[in-house]
Amino acid sequence: MNREQKTQAIERLQSALASAPSVVVAGFSGLTVEATDKLRSELRKSGVSYEVVKNTLVKRAIAGTDKEGMGALLKGNSAIAFHSEDPALPAKLLKDFAKTNAALTLRGGWVAGDVLDAAGVEVLSKLPGKNELRAQLLSLFSAPASSFARLLQAKLDQANGGAEATSEASAEA
Repeated sequence: MNREQKTQAIERLQSALASAPSVVVAGFSGLTVEATDKLRSELRKSGVSYEVVKNTLVKRAIAGTDKEGMGALLKGNSAIAFHSEDPALPAKLLKDFAKTNAALTLRGGWVAGDVLDAAGVEVLSKLPGKNELRAQLLSLFSAPASSFARLLQAKLDQANGGAEATSEASAEA
């Protein structure tokens, strides 16, 4: 790789990582080609970027940013994974894949200005994703309206039930 190619790679990484809400660093030493292809395919389906990177290029790309502390995680064969919107998604997918492929190891990562160790990535993987959070928020917003509608319906049913009982009693008399 010549100097111009390295400069382009650094610039590309800088722009990609600048907007990422989180980054997960993984080691893949010993992962077979078939397993790597399967991993890339799964990540691609979810919109997660996964790149096998040269450590020095990533360190240069994150130099002077809030992700700079993540450089300590870049040792040996390294790959980074990130999603443009959902901070938990890369951690979830890589953790699930690592369950069946011991050669993939989660070293740590970065989220919201904090460098994470492997345990931190584990915690991140257990957080609800962006779509799950949206659904929870929507249910919170709709809960009072739903409760109010059920209360009104119960009162109407109660009023109609009382009117029916009165009309039945007068019909018998």
